[in-house]
Amino acid sequence: MLLVGYCFGFRSERRLCEEVHLNLAYHWFFHHDLSDPVSNHSTFSKNRHGRFRESKLLRHLFEKTVVRCIADGLVSGQRLAADAGLIEADANKQNSIEKNRFGESCHRKAI
Repeated sequence: MLLVGYCFGFRSERRLCEEVHLNLAYHWFFHHDLSDPVSNHSTFSKNRHGRFRESKLLRHLFEKTVVRCIADGLVSGQRLAADAGLIEADANKQNSIEKNRFGESCHRKAI
């Protein structure tokens, strides 16, 4: 499910689970019955931050995917494309810390 989430641009596991719950096409794709429960978003987070971080499974999957894309002519490594889309930061401006020119914290500044 995470791979589908990455491909379709879902930026959170919670959003991915909501989409899978609402969209029948995902149930069909994952071979789920309509009565099958959708995985909880916390399951993905726990696996990604815990079990998968310690193993090399995701790196291995990524490297194999890149090798197959190169073999099939989908990528060449000759050019680089980057997404320059602006994403609104989720920051609290009232808790910012001003830094001096050496990068050291001066004092807490409320904006």
